[in-house]
Amino acid sequence: MRLPKTPLDLLDLDLPRGEPWGYAFAQSLLKAPWAWRALRPTPGLLQLIRQDLEALSLELEGRRREYPLADLGERPPHPAEEGALAALLTRNPEALVRVLQAHGPYPFALYRAFRFAGEVRPLGSYRLPREDELLGYEEQLKALRANALRFLSGKPALHTLLYGARGTGKSTAAKSLLHLREARMVEVEPKALAHLENLLERLALLPHRFFLFLDDLSLNPKEEAFHHLKALLEGSLEGPPENVLLLATSNRRHLVRQTGENPLPGADPTAWDELQDTLALSERFGLVLTFPPFDKTLYLKAVAHHLGRSLTPEEEREALRFALQKGFSGRVARQFARSLL
Repeated sequence: MRLPKTPLDLLDLDLPRGEPWGYAFAQSLLKAPWAWRALRPTPGLLQLIRQDLEALSLELEGRRREYPLADLGERPPHPAEEGALAALLTRNPEALVRVLQAHGPYPFALYRAFRFAGEVRPLGSYRLPREDELLGYEEQLKALRANALRFLSGKPALHTLLYGARGTGKSTAAKSLLHLREARMVEVEPKALAHLENLLERLALLPHRFFLFLDDLSLNPKEEAFHHLKALLEGSLEGPPENVLLLATSNRRHLVRQTGENPLPGADPTAWDELQDTLALSERFGLVLTFPPFDKTLYLKAVAHHLGRSLTPEEEREALRFALQKGFSGRVARQFARSLL
C-alpha cells in the first residue's frame, strides 16, 4: 500500500478540508490491494484488513507528530473518505468493508465521471452542459431523460443510440444526464472497445449505476471492436451487467462505415448475411433518438437563445454568413454567439 511519507507527498493528492494526514491515509485504504476483494469479504480477508488498520493507525500517529499540518484541501470530504478515516481510527475492519460496499473502491468512491482507455481515469473536473443548452430537440431530451431515470431508479431501461448530423447536440444531450442525481458516466475511447469486458467485470461489483458513453461511434464490421460491441449488446451469454446502460452517439444510422454497395436481389447469400450483420448492431439499441439538422429558423433561434436576447437584422445577416460554409446546427449557433460576446 503506497503511503505518503513527507508533506511534499501530500501536494499531489486531491485532499479535502480537514486534517490532511488522516484523509491521505483514508484514500490509501480506498486504493488498498484488497479493496475490491473487500466487496465480498471472507474471514481471512477481514483478519488481513484488521492487521493493516492496526499498522496504519500507528503510522498515522507518527506522521501527525512529526509533521503537524493544517488544511491543504479546499473541498468538503466525501462520505467515503470520512467513513474510511473513522474505520482507521477505530481499527474496525467491518466498518471499512461497509464503506467500500456502499461507495466502492477508488476511484469510483470519490468521482462521478471517468474516461476508459484500457484503464479507468477519474475526471475531477469536466464541462457539464447547462440543462437548457439544447434547443429544438425537446421530445428527444424528454425520452432520453425518462429512460435514464428508469435506469437510475433500478427499473428496466433501454440501451440508447443518439443518431443525427454532426453538431446537433447528441453528445451534449448524453453528457447532460450527469445533472441527474446519482448518475455516473464512463466515457469509453474507441481504441478501448476491445477491453470492455474487463471494465464491465469491475463495474458489476459496484453499488452504483453507470452510463457507458460511446461518443461518435463509427465502426468497421471487419474490425474486432465491431464484434466486441455486438456481443456486449445482448449478443453474448452474459451481456452487460444490470447496473450499466449503454449510451452511444453516431452520425451513422447503423453505426458502421460503408464497406460496399448493398447486394442486389439474387446475390450470393453471404453478401446478404454480411449486410444483416451490420444492421443488427443498431437494432440492439432499444431506444433510438434522431437529431435532425437545423433549418434557418431554428438556427437563428438558437443563436438568440445562447445570447439571451433577440438578434438585430445585421446580426441575423452575419449569423447566416457565418453558417454559409459550416451549415445550420446547434454547434455553429453556439460558435457564432460566442463571437458576439
